[in-house]
Amino acid sequence: MPKKIFLIVAFFLFSGLSFAQTKYMIYFKDKGIKPSQSLSKSSSLYMKAESLLSQRSIERRRKVMAEDSLITYEDLPVSENYIHSVENLGINISNVLKWFNAVSAYLTDRQLKKVLELPFVEKVEKVKVLYMPDEPLSPEPPGGLRKTGSTGELDYGSSFTQVNLSEVPQVHRKGISGKGVIIGILDSGFDWEEHESLKDKVVIAEHDFVFNDSITANQAGDVPSQDVHGTAVFSILAGYAPGHLIGPAYSAGFILSKTEDVRSETHVEEDNYAAALEWMEGMGVDITSSSLGYNIFDDPEASYTYADMNGKTAIVTKAAELAFKRGVLTITAAGNEGNNSWHYITAPADGFNTIAVGAVSMNNNVAAFSSRGPTADGRIKPDVVAQGVLDYEAVAHSSNRYTYGDGTSFATPIASGCAALLLSAYPYLNNVEMRKILLLSSDNARTPDSSRGYGLVSALKAIEYPNIENTAAGLVLHKAFLDSNGVKPESVKMFYSFSDSNFTSLQLLGQNSTAFYAASLPFNQTGHLRFYFTYSDSSQGRSVRVPQTGSFNMDADSINVIVNPGTPPESYHLSQNYPNPFNRATKIDFAAPANADARITIYNLLGQKVFTFNVLTKNGTNTVLWNGVDEKGSECSSGIYLYSLKLNGNFYSKKMVLLK
Repeated sequence: MPKKIFLIVAFFLFSGLSFAQTKYMIYFKDKGIKPSQSLSKSSSLYMKAESLLSQRSIERRRKVMAEDSLITYEDLPVSENYIHSVENLGINISNVLKWFNAVSAYLTDRQLKKVLELPFVEKVEKVKVLYMPDEPLSPEPPGGLRKTGSTGELDYGSSFTQVNLSEVPQVHRKGISGKGVIIGILDSGFDWEEHESLKDKVVIAEHDFVFNDSITANQAGDVPSQDVHGTAVFSILAGYAPGHLIGPAYSAGFILSKTEDVRSETHVEEDNYAAALEWMEGMGVDITSSSLGYNIFDDPEASYTYADMNGKTAIVTKAAELAFKRGVLTITAAGNEGNNSWHYITAPADGFNTIAVGAVSMNNNVAAFSSRGPTADGRIKPDVVAQGVLDYEAVAHSSNRYTYGDGTSFATPIASGCAALLLSAYPYLNNVEMRKILLLSSDNARTPDSSRGYGLVSALKAIEYPNIENTAAGLVLHKAFLDSNGVKPESVKMFYSFSDSNFTSLQLLGQNSTAFYAASLPFNQTGHLRFYFTYSDSSQGRSVRVPQTGSFNMDADSINVIVNPGTPPESYHLSQNYPNPFNRATKIDFAAPANADARITIYNLLGQKVFTFNVLTKNGTNTVLWNGVDEKGSECSSGIYLYSLKLNGNFYSKKMVLLK
């Protein structure tokens, strides 16, 4: 035997390594305390968890979390004793994931067996391998299709069409460009320091979760195309090179994470993605934008199926939802599977709260490749769409080159940029309010479907959508008129009513900008509020009503504004669940108007809440699917359960039977 071959064989024999290691998630049973134990603010675990969060992260959490629960069990650090015990087996840990109380590591068969013998290990699962669909750079379109443009002082060059479709220039014209907002991008890498459109960006931090360093551009070991995709995405979102490319949120701050390993055929391991989200959330990010999907592989254990696109199975989906729970607005690409055998959205686009972005052409037609909905449990996806065909973008490894690309990956940064403009205009908004406003201000909000969701996202319409600020002095209503054809609205009034008639007028006062108006609401009342606005256009000698017909609606105890331009049904109807009795899952149908806030709560016979669905309804029949588990994911026992629908201040209830 040649000496070289002998040495290789000897290495594997004596090291105990197999020729191919597999990456696993190792889940622990507890964190030194059990999930059921109370969490004291004076405990060392609590203080350690709090120290891992920036003050900005804590302030963002305060928008959506109660003061006494800003730190949850998921935020507690993983036990250092458990980590050391695993490392003492000769195992190199890849990622420590506190939200999942787990670590990831490459294991041999022998190491796997030893890990399973550890008394504090709950389970071990293979890390799923996710896939970012290849989105080849498109050639420059024919001259007749190429559109350039400028508005006011900004020259958007060839990026004009993609931002103008989502009415971004009208917002820029008012001086709103994302200042004060921090956006986190999860992608393949970023070559941003040399390109003219990106070199002056405010990058707060960057981390490579593949090589575990702070370099997100190409480095030794990367393939040449590693950072191409992320650079393109970053430029569409925030590039600034007048005459060439201007992105929606060019004044925002950014946190960059490289999670995809192009060396492994454009695969990204889901633990990298989860680790990146934990890191960004702790640093105080406001919005995250990712262009991640997944594929099916030969090994069934390393794959998800469409049935798993239910909002609670994939690690990346659960991580995105945990970030959302902590006040982060999570936005992701719907996927590029629309015209292949998969067809549907991909994780984490299946998340309950994560905004999934589909792609349309410059003419607002859904692209054939854009992944469709619904989710496996019947929810509408994608949530919104933006231009994802022939998007103008920067080319990595150059200082001034540009090209065109197709994909939901390139629609996503436009939607994320619109979200940043909304938050920049109204910094007090939380992620729940932002998500609702972005959906309800899109062009298909009255009839959302599984091709374009709530429709084309619009920065202009989102900022013009009325919102409520909850201040120490009371509720303040805000309304912007950005698109009044250059006319300053005069005598802006709000007309409101808690009934079908007898509207009361309220004068709105202009704020620092002539486009923004506000008024303290002179009531502290629960119930269903209807309202609309009027203003005078002296140049035309006319009065303008917004909306032209119908009204905005608000449940005064939730301060969430919805619009109902049509006539609501005369009655609401809650159907009996089917099948009933049921074993694995049951569907609950109910009739409602478009864009109403509905809540379905499931209770046991002791009156204890088991599970809650929060639904933004479409007109007609709406459906939720309950699979017989509680909010912690534990299976419920057999028995009789009650389900209650709250809609527009009214309650409707029925019984159902679960048989195991």
